[in-house]
Amino acid sequence: MKQLFYLLFVTLIISGIPELKAEDGYRLWLRYDFISDTQVLNLYTKSVKGWIIQGDSPTLRVAGNELQMGLNGLLGKNIPEISSVKKSGIIVAGTPENSQLIASLNLRERLASVGNEGYLIVSTKYRNKKIIVIAANKDAGVLYGVFHFLRLMQTHQSISGLSIESVPKTKIRILNHWDNLNRTVERGYAGLSLWDWKSLPDSVSPRYIDYARANASAGINGTALTNVNANALVLTKEYLQKVAALADIFRPYGIKVYLTARFSAPVEIGKLKTADPLDNDVVDWWKKKVDEIYSYIPDFGGFLVKANSEGQPGPQNYKRTHAEGANMLADAVAPHNGIVMWRAFVYDNNVPDDRAKQAYNEFVPLDGKFRNNVLIQVKNGPVDFQPREPFHPLFGAMPGTPLMPEFQITQEYLGSSVHLVFLAPLYEECLKSDTYVRGKGSLVAKVIDGTLDNHQLTAMAGVSNVGNERNWTGHPFAQANWYAFGRLAWDPYLGSGEVAGEWIRMTYTNDNETVQRISKMMLESREITVNYMTPLGLHHIMYAGHHYGPGPWVNRGRQDWTSVYYHRADSTGIGFNRTSSGSNAVSQYFPPVRDIYENIETCPENLLLWFHHVPWDYKLESGRTLWDEICYRYDEGVKSVRWLHGEWTRSKDFIDPDRFEKVQSLLVKQERDAKIWKDGCILYFQTFSKRPIPGGLEKPVYDLDYYRNHEYTDIPGIR
Repeated sequence: MKQLFYLLFVTLIISGIPELKAEDGYRLWLRYDFISDTQVLNLYTKSVKGWIIQGDSPTLRVAGNELQMGLNGLLGKNIPEISSVKKSGIIVAGTPENSQLIASLNLRERLASVGNEGYLIVSTKYRNKKIIVIAANKDAGVLYGVFHFLRLMQTHQSISGLSIESVPKTKIRILNHWDNLNRTVERGYAGLSLWDWKSLPDSVSPRYIDYARANASAGINGTALTNVNANALVLTKEYLQKVAALADIFRPYGIKVYLTARFSAPVEIGKLKTADPLDNDVVDWWKKKVDEIYSYIPDFGGFLVKANSEGQPGPQNYKRTHAEGANMLADAVAPHNGIVMWRAFVYDNNVPDDRAKQAYNEFVPLDGKFRNNVLIQVKNGPVDFQPREPFHPLFGAMPGTPLMPEFQITQEYLGSSVHLVFLAPLYEECLKSDTYVRGKGSLVAKVIDGTLDNHQLTAMAGVSNVGNERNWTGHPFAQANWYAFGRLAWDPYLGSGEVAGEWIRMTYTNDNETVQRISKMMLESREITVNYMTPLGLHHIMYAGHHYGPGPWVNRGRQDWTSVYYHRADSTGIGFNRTSSGSNAVSQYFPPVRDIYENIETCPENLLLWFHHVPWDYKLESGRTLWDEICYRYDEGVKSVRWLHGEWTRSKDFIDPDRFEKVQSLLVKQERDAKIWKDGCILYFQTFSKRPIPGGLEKPVYDLDYYRNHEYTDIPGIR
């Protein structure tokens, strides 16, 4: 079976290469086009004469394929694989175990510090010949090092005098696919699921290999294939054989597969009468099911679980705790070195308390009660992937339990695949927030990389934005969010600007002026979006259901799914009072964060309405009243989208026509949508403020009823 899949793998690699030539975005950031800058080309040509990868494993073979593809494409000629170093300019990649040459170099002390996935890229001499060495302890590290070296060339960096040491700061870097077995994707805006379950396992798409290449190049080493709103059928023999086919394809790229476990599976597919985690028959069923999974997928990563949230079954159905439910599954996968990622996204409409507090209230009492192979997966903010939220108060509040952040790469609340929104600044804002749990400098990043509480099991998850559209993500710039997640999962301390610059140079152009222009667009795009959607700490005021356009008037259905629950506008002001005189959500943060948020004078203005119900005439830093500032922020959001459009137009000469026109057309829609957001929200909130729209701002085109009744007919993923 393994031989069969390797032959299939090689065939797909070869057959997939010609397909990658179209200028349609399919190649993502793995574009190995000929370097047209003659100065850079000449330097590289002088430095690279051949390459060696010693050792023979599926991972080393794909590393060799990638290196050959990259060098040949970038340098415009065949760079040969050779057997020995007889001249300078040779790239040598491998591990001390499989390469006598690397073993002979003085690298063991440095390699001891890079672990199983890290790598070194160094310029050195071997028998008086100048060589470049990509060295690692394990084959996966070699592959990551190859991608890093090719990234240097793609971005026109110097490849002389190299001394690079890179180690992932989180152990598990995983995409969560909210993909259903019928190929629909919950909150997916780029077509159907990549996984063609009907064709698997007999027929596999070349896209599966290119998906694996893209993930590995960004440092992602795991994929949860199925929706957190789980279907128990994926745990049946029929589907496990299909999952095994994908696992075999991903394995050479260092990627493990994970599955979402439906807690009620013992009842639904096991014919038991209960799914009680303390019932012996249930415990035995899961152990046997896990053994079966590992018989198909020996390196299966483990389970991702959404339980007792939004109608999903869980241990609380049987009056058991989250810890008891998670530990039962953890015990089943532990003999196979598997893990359980248990989501903390829990809230109950029947709980008479602030929804933002519920995860903290349920999980903090369980700190230290989970098995050591359980991670608690926590959304970046306490509500639900909003354009801006404060960091989740659980970060730092459970020192006895490893926590992993869950970021949303797909743009559920940020304009789906229509709006240009670079999400690295959102991720970075969370990661670099200071919890103060151990005093100043206790960053969220330090909680999740294990350094704050000495946890060895660490992880970061991103909800995937990938689908079967030709360019993978719908919006060409949405590819950058996939890439940025991977890079920040590898190193949570990277800056958004560095990541944006890499992606632009790899994806579009190395022209410095254009790179700077597009980078500025990307880095400002998230704040622009916040302004025309949810300025000053407003949140969850989206249209009900699809969450695409404005819906501050939504007031029907369960309370915590309505907009009025969150903005609480009335004749006196607007905002959710989460101070000690309100829901007291601020008490879940450590001082001085708690004290800063509690005081309206010190609360950051970008979170003001998250924590305070503020009078309409309250004066802000700008000198304007709250009402006027809200109007100005919405207006500035629209004007800034026009600025984005203008900056993109100025970049036309450096972007291929197809992708330029694609982005251009989407920016037209984004401006339209930003105006709808501005006009609808201002007119609605004006019914409470009873104040005029400030002079000099664009007045709404239609009346409030128009925006209340507006329907979207051209938005991906809205059915």
